[in-house]
Order: sequence, then structure tokens, then C-alpha cells
Amino acid sequence: MTRIAVLLTALLALGACETIKGAGQDIESAGQVIQDEAAETQADM
Repeated sequence: MTRIAVLLTALLALGACETIKGAGQDIESAGQVIQDEAAETQADM
């Protein structure tokens, strides 16, 4: 029973890490878009 609990906990932890990693990549992509738009706006001034 303990092994099953440890295995389930490990699987949940890995799933959470993947979710956080995906969110980080989304935030990074959004930041890149904002940075590109800011550079384009400055170039047009």
C-alpha cells in the first residue's frame, strides 16, 4: 500500500512539473511578443 502511495505521489509531482513548465513556456512566448512589438514601436518613432 505504501508503494502505491509513493508511486501516485511521484506521478502527481511529475505531472505538476510538466504543467508548470508549459505555463513557463507560454509566459516566455508572450514576453517575446511584447518585446518584439516594443522594439517595432520604437523603430517607428
